[in-house]
Amino acid sequence: MKSFKITTLPGDGIGPEVMNAALAVLDVVGNEYDLNFKIITELAGGASFDQYNEPITESALQSCLESDAVLLGAVGGPKWENLPQEKKPEKGLLKLREVLGLFSNLRPAKIFASLANASSLKKDVIVGSDVMVIRELTGGIYFGEPRGHNEQEGFNTLRYKKYEVERIAKVAFEFARKRNGHVTSVDKANVLDSSQFWRDVVHEVHQDYQDVPLSDMYVDNAAMQLVRDPKQFDVILTQNLFGDILSDITAMITGSMGMLPSASIGENHAMYEPVHGTAPEIAGQNKANPIAMIGSIAMMLEITLNQPEAAHRLNDAIETVLENGIRTIDIASSDSMIVTTDGMRDEIIRAFQQTNKAISNSRELVKE
Repeated sequence: MKSFKITTLPGDGIGPEVMNAALAVLDVVGNEYDLNFKIITELAGGASFDQYNEPITESALQSCLESDAVLLGAVGGPKWENLPQEKKPEKGLLKLREVLGLFSNLRPAKIFASLANASSLKKDVIVGSDVMVIRELTGGIYFGEPRGHNEQEGFNTLRYKKYEVERIAKVAFEFARKRNGHVTSVDKANVLDSSQFWRDVVHEVHQDYQDVPLSDMYVDNAAMQLVRDPKQFDVILTQNLFGDILSDITAMITGSMGMLPSASIGENHAMYEPVHGTAPEIAGQNKANPIAMIGSIAMMLEITLNQPEAAHRLNDAIETVLENGIRTIDIASSDSMIVTTDGMRDEIIRAFQQTNKAISNSRELVKE
């Protein structure tokens, strides 16, 4: 039996609800694949501030450092908006990224055919789209110095070092090899020196990945092309600010921010979390959609825990449930079977277990 230590940070709002649903699914996966998960629960975000006066504690960070992976629910909400900047829930998330060295953010946006009508784009434009945005997470204009503002001006510095671009480019090319084999590097090299530097380094790294086609695209064109023809993209590689914007565009192409998982990966650590926020207006009502959190579990199984079969089966189970017309309220239509958070959890578990029976039956047929 393989054993893994997982630190969970349920966070705020609907975070604990979707986390509990996802952990129930993970428990079923562990039973079927002989995997043992040691789950450690810590506080982060507003919940941590309420108890410890800090958005994340040193002991929570230490648990994350000692874990094979970290699962985060969601942090923040109106309750903590007026806190000093250094005490806000989101500071806990930034601290996590810094301490764990999570320099690459992976945001997949795959269209579920059964939900294509939920998108604001035409169905024939989006069906078949499967985009992975790989965003550099710890550099660029969000972290560059000097920065500041006064009554007369505000300024930030967009700065990248060569090693920062090299390591994120390698992540993109490696993932492209596992997917459809194409990288689009997005920059603004026509007007920004930092982007010309980015482009030069990406092409230098590409020399070691000649089997993976590489194209360059200006960020304004990339935003337009994502809406016009998202199927043209496989892996989008880009810097922090551009990735922040483009990943939200790809998310909305799918029709629901609440459906999408994400991963933040470093050299030695990884954290998985849903893209959605804390949705305090429905917290505690058993209405939250747990699919993004369960999808984040699938990403963890595949990327960090090296359990690709379990991950693929879990994703198939999610798709099966959606194809059967089962929905939480946020993605429901007039002909949907509406279920609670717990109900969606149970349906996904049932579909996952049925795929196991199907696999077993097919193996028996082969033996006969």
